[in-house]
Amino acid sequence: MKNLNMISRRSFLKAAAAATAASALALTGCGGSTASSVASSAAASSAAASDTAAAGQSFKVGIVNYVDHASLNQIVESVENRLDALGKEKGVTFDYTDYYANAQADQTNLNQIGADLVADKVDVIVAVATPTAATMLAAVEDTDIPVVYSAVTDPVAAGFDGEENITGTSDALNTDAIMNLILAVNPDIDTIGLLYDLSQDASTQAIADAKAFCDEKGIKYIEKNGTTTAEVQMAADALIAAGIKAVFTPTDNTVMTAELSIYESFLEAGVQHYTGADSFALNGAFVGYGVDYVQLGEATADMVEQLLCQVKTTADLPYQTFDNGIATINTETCAALGLDLETVKAAFKPYCTEVVEVTTAENFS
Repeated sequence: MKNLNMISRRSFLKAAAAATAASALALTGCGGSTASSVASSAAASSAAASDTAAAGQSFKVGIVNYVDHASLNQIVESVENRLDALGKEKGVTFDYTDYYANAQADQTNLNQIGADLVADKVDVIVAVATPTAATMLAAVEDTDIPVVYSAVTDPVAAGFDGEENITGTSDALNTDAIMNLILAVNPDIDTIGLLYDLSQDASTQAIADAKAFCDEKGIKYIEKNGTTTAEVQMAADALIAAGIKAVFTPTDNTVMTAELSIYESFLEAGVQHYTGADSFALNGAFVGYGVDYVQLGEATADMVEQLLCQVKTTADLPYQTFDNGIATINTETCAALGLDLETVKAAFKPYCTEVVEVTTAENFS
């Protein structure tokens, strides 16, 4: 994958070859901007009806990642792999290599990336995470470039639902389900820690739901926050100092980025970290629950294909949510916490459709 400085780099030969191929083609098929400029109106109508790919067509797919961490990198990889498979199936090329960028959680970078992709006249932008989607939507305001987001936890609260030119996939979390997992292992627990970034839209509703759950069950909660890895480390230490034995984190990008820096501290203190994605568990957390990010990425790529190759619009494709009820247990962490894996799995069974076992992968991406 390429860094920020490479986002605006053009491949002249590839672009020239694509233009030549497009000019030579008189076939019906994918409804991208290149195809529409060379096809007759009759052929375009036929393309919309037949959904047949025009062999050799190339589409510019901008992919913008918010920051490096296991969940978001997993989505990007899944999107790319699925686009490659769809490209072979349709006989077209989804060129994302020349139009990938990682903003490293920097708003200035996001703004520049959006401007660059618009200048590059990409056919679609895949925006990973809520801040990315919001910035890309603003960037394409005066264009017809659609935005397909991935891992936006609450599209309605973000203002995307019903907005023109944007759709995508949501990783909304079933908070009650994961809180029930905490109680399944700790039926007598009286206090739960809540670790999250106040500025993360992905955390807002899930934390509110967690508080409501605790209030209903008569369980106290202690909140600690951080906006950087260093602050998350301090917040985790504060929860440990408070004697908390179970901590909940939703699909929070900031905490996910810091997971490798905090999981050992939690282990040493005997703290069970319950989180809103399997990728947290891959980076050391005790449990991840919720969306399969590979599936999320594949569904995102499918939307891209539908927009470009089936002549659909974002209005035709409402955003998708997933609730597959998968609990992912880090077996190394489970053992380090002194818990019996089979006992934990049995306790989880009533609340999950599946329990998956993983070990820590510090270089997971």
